[in-house]
Amino acid sequence: MTAQLLIYESAVPATAQRHGNWSLEPANDFSFTKRVNSVPLMAVEFPNAAAEYAIVFSGTKEAVIPAVILGMRSDENLYVTKDGGWQAKYVPAFVRRYPFVFASSQDGKTFTLCIDESYPRFNQDGRGERLFGDDQKPTPYVERVLKFLEQYQIEFRRTQAFCKKLLELDLLEPMRAQANLAGGEKLSLTGFMAVNRDKVKALPAEKLAELAKTDELELLYLHLSSMRNFTAMGERFGAAGTAAPAGEKREAASAKK
Repeated sequence: MTAQLLIYESAVPATAQRHGNWSLEPANDFSFTKRVNSVPLMAVEFPNAAAEYAIVFSGTKEAVIPAVILGMRSDENLYVTKDGGWQAKYVPAFVRRYPFVFASSQDGKTFTLCIDESYPRFNQDGRGERLFGDDQKPTPYVERVLKFLEQYQIEFRRTQAFCKKLLELDLLEPMRAQANLAGGEKLSLTGFMAVNRDKVKALPAEKLAELAKTDELELLYLHLSSMRNFTAMGERFGAAGTAAPAGEKREAASAKK
């Protein structure tokens, strides 16, 4: 399973031959994310996400992608309740698009709509929204899904360009988040990067002007501001959470990519 499919168990192309009588029963149930401690985030989502999540960058020196941290332990999502509710006003688009996803061809020019057949809300009893009509064509519901996924793909490419620029400007550095629990346990989350504020300030005037003109400078400061949400996450444990540059000692779970 690729990084972009980390919440999907069995994503297969949606076809009228295979799924002609399938329906999807809508529900605000996010239990499928309960073992995910981070999910990708598009740059366009920063303004909404920064108020409630810690936004970080995950990947390598060659390629990174923004992500929101959902838990301090591996396979743990602190934003999902026991009954599958979501404890935040904004739900990342990566989560909202489930159980649908695009699969791209090797050249990246062709996209195929896929569904996670393991999702329990799919049924063949007519409950909810049909995927295909009696004419074997996608229903209006699926057409809306396709438009959402097409826009997601556009924003993904824009986000890739934004991240490429951050790497070219050498603005990212490894970070570590820590939380001290009431019982004395200490949690440490590594494996992600954050923008170095001093490096942003040291950029040449023309580079700063370019970032400001494209609104990317605002994105950088939204990201930096969002790091305070590690404290709010610590409070979900009854603890105090912080984020700091990564030191030599790295102990606990890495953020999933």
